[in-house]
Amino acid sequence: MRKCFLLTFSLAACCVSVSAQDDVVSLGGVEIVRPAMRNSVFSTTLVQRLDATTLRLLGVSDVADAVKRMAGVYVRDYGGIGGMKTVSLHSLGAAHTSVVYDGVPLSNTQAGQIDIGRYSADNLDNVSMSMGDQHDIMSTASQYASAGVLSISSERPRFDKGCNHALRFRAEGGSFGFATPSLLWWQRLGTKTSLSVFGKFTRADGHYPFTLVNANTKTRERRLNTDINSWQGEANLYHAFADGGRLAAKLYGYASRRGLPGVIILYAEQSRERMWDEDVFAQATYDKELGKRLSLSARLKYTHSWNKYMDWGSQYAHGVDREVNRQDEGYGSATLGWRVANGWSMALAADVSFNRLRNNIYVNTDGIVPQPSRWTSITALSLKGHPGRLMVDASLTYTLAAEHVSQGKAPDDKKRFTPSLSLSYRLLPSAPLYVRAMAKGVFRVPTFNDLYYRRLGNIYLKPEKASEYGGGLSYETYHGSLQLLTLTVDGYYNNVRDKIVAFPSTYVWRMANYGKVDIVGFDMTACMLLSFGPKVSLQCSAASTFQRAVDKTSHSSQSYDNQLPYTPRWSGSGNVAVTTPWVNIGYSVVMQQERYSMAQNKPEYRMRPFWDHSLALSRSFRLGAMSLDACVKATNITNAQYEIIKYYPMQGRAWTATLTWHIR
Repeated sequence: MRKCFLLTFSLAACCVSVSAQDDVVSLGGVEIVRPAMRNSVFSTTLVQRLDATTLRLLGVSDVADAVKRMAGVYVRDYGGIGGMKTVSLHSLGAAHTSVVYDGVPLSNTQAGQIDIGRYSADNLDNVSMSMGDQHDIMSTASQYASAGVLSISSERPRFDKGCNHALRFRAEGGSFGFATPSLLWWQRLGTKTSLSVFGKFTRADGHYPFTLVNANTKTRERRLNTDINSWQGEANLYHAFADGGRLAAKLYGYASRRGLPGVIILYAEQSRERMWDEDVFAQATYDKELGKRLSLSARLKYTHSWNKYMDWGSQYAHGVDREVNRQDEGYGSATLGWRVANGWSMALAADVSFNRLRNNIYVNTDGIVPQPSRWTSITALSLKGHPGRLMVDASLTYTLAAEHVSQGKAPDDKKRFTPSLSLSYRLLPSAPLYVRAMAKGVFRVPTFNDLYYRRLGNIYLKPEKASEYGGGLSYETYHGSLQLLTLTVDGYYNNVRDKIVAFPSTYVWRMANYGKVDIVGFDMTACMLLSFGPKVSLQCSAASTFQRAVDKTSHSSQSYDNQLPYTPRWSGSGNVAVTTPWVNIGYSVVMQQERYSMAQNKPEYRMRPFWDHSLALSRSFRLGAMSLDACVKATNITNAQYEIIKYYPMQGRAWTATLTWHIR
């Protein structure tokens, strides 16, 4: 494993270190304007996309706010501006979703899920979601190993003619003590090199009101211990070599301190829990065409994460509970692509990573602190072809995970092959009407928390296995003022085996391979763009999901054939963006049908459906060499009280105002 890791790192490092040459021909830039949330109609799997223009028109603040507008996606939100937000595709769980930032996967081996709420939308070019394999054959091996991929792309520098820099300052403030200034700076460092620097600070007290219901009595309360102070910054360097190679390097940092508001139940004390987070990573990607038929993508990354949790109370031996976790990861990836023949390509991708967790959390009463580390190797062989009206995507992925502990017994190695096959066929040569089908195998290795967390962990856990099957239709047309109309309908069936759940044993709860889940559903999306002149346009999009995700673990269980917790049968979203010379209007709505907070679908566990409406008004002003964008946004304009997670009330109506200065 170590030799494989060093070999992959050496290959990637050699590729990144290629030197530049002087003979270069500069071509004029071409600006391409695409409608937002345009699905890739010809793709073999469902792909959804939101670009920067729509994110701005709708007043989207972060990646979680963008993703909840997509079909088949569930965002688990614990409420509050600083609350954790995770994403799950088709109820498979957050650990089955790969989150990729500028082509390199984000990771959290300790918990197995990424908090997408911490990634701002202020400096993004687009956010896209792919079910199954991505269409890009040069993807990393870990993306092939995932059930779906959430891809986040930064906005690259763009310069006006004769200008070598650009500056954008944004100030936003609103309800509940919310304030967040941000700065984006672009600088041209040469004909082939540019730099982008972004920084953002966010603070809020989050003391929003809500109604506490006790039988027939209702009292007006305020959410407490919801404050947050966070800093986010990144620097991106882009360089184009004379031989055609392209280098992109990123340095990212995030730090926050916040309160954890806790559950709202009768006679319970307000939470005093506090959390501190720090996350730093450096990554580099290098792309190069190696002749007419070969291409190479190499990636390197190092991540360091630190978090501290504290809680005060008489239930603790010394009156306080203090947990400190430190994670380190080294990651290397290389993908070699080969254009075999006209319309056919192959690629071999290899990822190797090393993860280490250091904390002060003991496993049992013997005081064992395992301090685990893990080597993971993922290799994927993929094939893509386009013979005539047929498109074929196939892959075979092999995953191997081996780990070591400083104390106690280490788990057995985890390894498995997972295949994938997806097809797309154009039914009519004269019309873009496509039919597609997909089958994919996925499995996830237990997280460090699953294996080692105090008294709950179980080192004998098996990997969680899932099978995805799907099929659908997609259609696209345009005519006259109708610049675009895209429609997709996709059905799917997912089966999860050896599901990792917390299960009661004799005296305590333990993680166990106990669950079996069947998931059946379908996704529908629509996107329309109408143009009524050079400055007036109407853009509409909608997404809807029906899902029956039921427990099939044991016939004797009271939850057998019951809908999974927090999984609505129906969910959906809609967006409308109107662009005029006077004011731009963005409206969006997100809804979820009733769902249950527990595995047993009893009336007392039922959670009411909700509709969350938002409205944004914006306009741009030209002030000589500077331009100013002003935006006012109202969220949850009906002031509906609802919960996504039981006992974690979401905030009601809130207002924000944003001013953005562009200086070139």
